[in-house]
Amino acid sequence: MTRASLDKRPDEVASMFDDVAGRYDLTNDILSLGQDRRWRKAVLAAVDVRPGERVLDIAAGTGTSSEPFADRGVDVVPADFSLGMLRAGLRRRPDLGFTAADALHLPFRDGAFDAVTMSFGLRNVADPQAALEEFHRVTAPGGRVVICEFSQPTNRAFRTIYTEYLMRSLPPVARRVSSNPDSYVYLAESIQAWPDQRGMATMLASAGWQDVAWRNLSGGIVALHRARR
Repeated sequence: MTRASLDKRPDEVASMFDDVAGRYDLTNDILSLGQDRRWRKAVLAAVDVRPGERVLDIAAGTGTSSEPFADRGVDVVPADFSLGMLRAGLRRRPDLGFTAADALHLPFRDGAFDAVTMSFGLRNVADPQAALEEFHRVTAPGGRVVICEFSQPTNRAFRTIYTEYLMRSLPPVARRVSSNPDSYVYLAESIQAWPDQRGMATMLASAGWQDVAWRNLSGGIVALHRARR
């Protein structure tokens, strides 16, 4: 089994997600106490897709983040660089156009999408700033980006409890339910090392995005950032 390091080598990260693909959605549901479903609904609302628009869902994994769009008749492209994830997703939803793609080198023309969204994937990219610039490139003028990512709880007492769960409780739970428990040690470490809400907003602005704003979910465990090209 592969466990990526915080160097985030693409081959290690992709291999790690290949290893967990089979039970990935179940494990996430258990570890998030079902909150991941609420977060997906928030992403759908934030993207605010309109009839005839095209959406890129990068780091879509097995497609659970793309399904809400597809089920509404939206033209969504689920993309990921883990072939294991894409295969698992294709078995579940053969009607979705799963596409192999690296967030740093997207195989799409300039301005190809009206919206780009990424849920819990930017943290795993070797160069998040470059990825945000690449998202900007493939988004049409006036289009938008929505990034759903782990962040920092705003309440100090809750933040302490949450950190304790991440570093002490999450790995033992993962050992019971995940096909690759060590990958969830990486998960905890990568969350701890990730910028807070304001830091993420600064990254978006530096990549050329405008009207950057965010909304905290679950007390700031997750932050939903939005911006416009």
